[in-house]
Amino acid sequence: MKTRILVFSALLCAAISGMAREWSLEECVNYAIENNLTVKSQELQVKRGELEIVQAKDRFLPTLDASASQSFNFGRGLTAENTYADRNTSNFQWGVNFNLPLFQGLSEYRRLNYAKSSLQQMLYEQESTKDNVTLNVISQYLQVLYCKEVEESARSQADYSAYEVTRQKALADAGKIAEADLYDAEAQAAQDQLQVVSAQNDTRTALVNLANLLRLTSIDDFDVLPLGDAEPLIPRPESIYNEALSVNNSIRGARQGIKAASDYISVAKAGYIPTLSFNAGVGSSFYTVSGFDHETFARQMRHNMSTYLGFSLRIPIFDGFSTRNSVRTAKLQKYAAEIELEQRESDLFKNIQLAYYQAKGARERYLTSGVTLEKTRLSFDATREKYNLGRSTPAEFEQAKNNLFRTEVSRIQAHYEYLLRYRILMFYKDNKI
Repeated sequence: MKTRILVFSALLCAAISGMAREWSLEECVNYAIENNLTVKSQELQVKRGELEIVQAKDRFLPTLDASASQSFNFGRGLTAENTYADRNTSNFQWGVNFNLPLFQGLSEYRRLNYAKSSLQQMLYEQESTKDNVTLNVISQYLQVLYCKEVEESARSQADYSAYEVTRQKALADAGKIAEADLYDAEAQAAQDQLQVVSAQNDTRTALVNLANLLRLTSIDDFDVLPLGDAEPLIPRPESIYNEALSVNNSIRGARQGIKAASDYISVAKAGYIPTLSFNAGVGSSFYTVSGFDHETFARQMRHNMSTYLGFSLRIPIFDGFSTRNSVRTAKLQKYAAEIELEQRESDLFKNIQLAYYQAKGARERYLTSGVTLEKTRLSFDATREKYNLGRSTPAEFEQAKNNLFRTEVSRIQAHYEYLLRYRILMFYKDNKI
C-alpha cells in the first residue's frame, strides 16, 4: 500500500512540475515593464534628474575652502638697499576663504525650477515608455490566444479526418469501397495533421515573441490565460481622444517639455541681472631670508595674521552677446517643444481613428462571420451525412470541411483583431489594461 502511495505521489509531482504556469495579461504586462531594458534606461534618466535637483539646491549654499603654499627662492635678489645680493628665501602662506551668494540674479532659483520641470518631464516619458511596452504585450498576448484557437480548430479538422480514415478502413476491409478511396482519406488526414503541426509552430512562435518581451529565457513552463472579453461596445473616437489628451503620458510629457523650455528661457535671461556675494577670509604667513634673523614660526603666524570681509557686485554690461544668444537658443527649444506636442497630438488622433475603424470593421466581420459559421457548419453536417450514406463524393466532403475550417479561422482572426483594437482604444482612453 505504501509503495502504491509513493508511486502515485511521484507521478502526481511529475505531472504538476510538467504543467506550464499560465500567466494573466496583467502579470505579463507588469513583468515586462519590470524587466524591460528601455524602462530601466529611463529609470537612470530619472535618477539623473533627481540628482540635478539636489545639485541646484546645493548652489544656494555658501562655499568654504582652505589653501596653503610653500615657496623657495635661490640666487641673487634685490635687497632693501636697492642692490643685488645672493639670498635664499622661503615663504609659507595659508588661508581660509568663505563665500556666501547673497543675490545671484535669481539664476539658482530658476535653475532649480528648471531641474524640477525636467524631472517631471522625465517621469512622464518613463511612463510613456511603459505604455508602449504595455501595448506591445497586449498585442502579442492576443496573438498567442489567436494562434491557440487556430490550432484548436486545426485539431478539430484533423479529428474529422482521422475518424474518416477509420471509417474508410472499415469499409475497405468489408469490400464496400475501393482501396484508392482509403488512400485518399489517409492522404487528407496527413495534410490535416501537417496543418496541426504548422499551427503548433505558430503558437510556439507567438509564445517565444511574448516571452522575449518579458525577457524570459524559455517557454517550457510558460503559457497564457484566456481573456473574458465577449463583444464589448466601441466608444466613439472623439470621446476617446478628448479623454486621452488628459491621461496620455506621451502628451503630458510633451506639455511638460514646453514648461521646461520656458523655465530654461528664464535661466538664460538671468544673465542680464547683477549678482552680489559676501566674502570673508583669514590667513597668515612665515618668511625667512638667509643671513638675517627672523622670528619663530609661531610668532610670525601671530604677527602676520590677517582677516578680511568684503562684498562683490557684478553688473553685466556687455558679454559679447552671450546671454542674448542663450535666450534665443532657449526660445528655439521652446518652439521645438511646441511642435513636438502638436506632432504627438496628431499621432494620437490618427492612432485612435485608425484603431476605431479597424475595431469597427473587425467587429462587423466577427458578427457576420458568426452567422456564416453557423450556416457553414450546418452545410458541413449535411454534407457529412450525405457522404456517410454514399450520396456525396469525397471531394465534396473535403471541400465542405475546408470551407468550415476557413470560416472558423476567419472568425477567430476577426474576433482577436476586434479585441486588440478595442483594448488599444480603452488603453488610450484611461491608461488601464
